[in-house]
Formats: sequence, C-alpha cells, structure tokens
Amino acid sequence: MSGRRRGITLKQVSTEAKLLLIGIPVFLWTMIPVYHLVLFAISARDEATSGHLWPKNPTLQNFDFVFNQKHFYLDHFWVQMGNSVLIAGAVGAITLFVATSAAFAISRLKVAGGRWVMNLALFTYFIPAAFLAVPMYKTMGNYGLLNNQWSLILAMVTIASPYCIWVLKQASDKLPFELDEAARMDGATPLQLFRLVYLPLMVPSLVAVGTYSLLLAWNEYLYAFLLLSNDNKVTLAVALGHFLSADDSPWELLMATGLIYALPPAAIYYAFKRYMVGGLTAGAVKS
Repeated sequence: MSGRRRGITLKQVSTEAKLLLIGIPVFLWTMIPVYHLVLFAISARDEATSGHLWPKNPTLQNFDFVFNQKHFYLDHFWVQMGNSVLIAGAVGAITLFVATSAAFAISRLKVAGGRWVMNLALFTYFIPAAFLAVPMYKTMGNYGLLNNQWSLILAMVTIASPYCIWVLKQASDKLPFELDEAARMDGATPLQLFRLVYLPLMVPSLVAVGTYSLLLAWNEYLYAFLLLSNDNKVTLAVALGHFLSADDSPWELLMATGLIYALPPAAIYYAFKRYMVGGLTAGAVKS
C-alpha cells in the first residue's frame, strides 16, 4: 500500500513538474510584451527607448497627457473611447439577441431547416474575415453606411453570430426536453417557454457568448479602419494606429493609451472568466 501511495505521489510530482516546465516559459513569454507595455507607459520620452529594464525616474505624466488630451494625437481620446464602448456594447447586445433567438428556434422549437441555416452560417468561417473586409466595404457603400458606426456594428454582428449560435445551440441541446414538455402541459406559450425556462438555464452560456462578441468588437481594427474615417466616429483601436504615422512617434503616449484601452476587456474577462470557460465549452462533450 505504501509503495502504491509512493508511486502515485511520484507520478503526481512528475506531472506537476512537467506542467511547470511548460507553463513557466509560456507565462514569461506571454508577460514580456505586457511588461514592456507598462515599462514604456511609465517612462519619460527620453527614457522610453533607452533599453533599461526599469526607468530611472518612473512617471505617470503620460497618463495625464492621455486623460487631458494634451497631444494632438489624443484630441478625441474620450470621444473615441466612448465610440469603442458604444460599438462593443451594441455588438454584444445584438449578437446575444440574434444568437439566443436562433439557437432557441433551432434547438427547442425544431424549426424546419434551422440546422442547415446554422451550418451554412458556420461555413462562412472557412473564408478568413480579412478576405471579406473589402466585400463588406463595398456592401456598406452600396447601402450608404460608410463612415456610419452602424456599418461596423452590423459587420461585427455578422462575424460573431454564427459561432455564438453554434455555442448556444450545443448548450441548449443538453437541457432536458422534459422541462419543455412540462411547461407546454401547463399551457406555456413558446414565448413563455423562452423567457421562463430557456433563458434562466442558459445564463452561463449567454454571458460567455455576450462577452466573446463584446471583446471581439472591442479589439477589431481592420473593419473599423475601413468602414469609419471620421476622427469623431472611429474607435480608439483605430486612433492608436495614427501614432505610427510619424517617424518620431510618441511611444510613451502610445503605450499609455494602449494600457488604458486594454484594462476594460481584461476586467470584463476576469469578471466573467468562470462563465467564459463553462459557457464556451457547453455541449462540447455529450454524455
């Protein structure tokens, strides 16, 4: 018995050691860019490219420049940050509505042809989103939506919806159909079934896909760059690219702005991390 326990212990120690040997280098490699982001953000202009591992005189002046829009690249910082929040929030809400309704119709109401529609929507992922940017640009131009924030919102909803529908459909398939039958026997309409049975049981998956679509829109650059051109309408992600247009770019301000822009999605992810892991893997393994 003691030998067996020793064998199990040695095996566990060996497994944990292997995980550490893999995990530590991956963690360090992942954190190096974040470290340099913070390093540049708290460095003065003459120290930003000095190559030191830590600035001699750390400063928060760069954040003061950003918050008070003291550089011409930052003239519309708060407007552009608001644009990012508005667009990401709209994409998350609309995608959640579309995906939830579609998954409910396909999985619980068994709408004829629903699975075919879902599979055809997923088929669009065989084409990289970057390849669809120009056709999307032409399409929005034909409808007069260029330089309109709705063009970016609709484009991102189009990109996010197929995957979100699939995730919610898979999660919905795991719910017992006896609940639907019991609700119908009590006289529940499809709308009541959706509101009183389906939505409460799908909360983890709903939070997961809503967060996924919101972060997807928050980090989008290519479509935002193509579809929006006015400084008062672009997202902050696009505005950050303007820093690279000059030979002598203020790297310290770019990094400070980037750090500020990275904080909201990081906070959202960690706030809903439990739902993200559980919701996005719901239905991945069927019993």
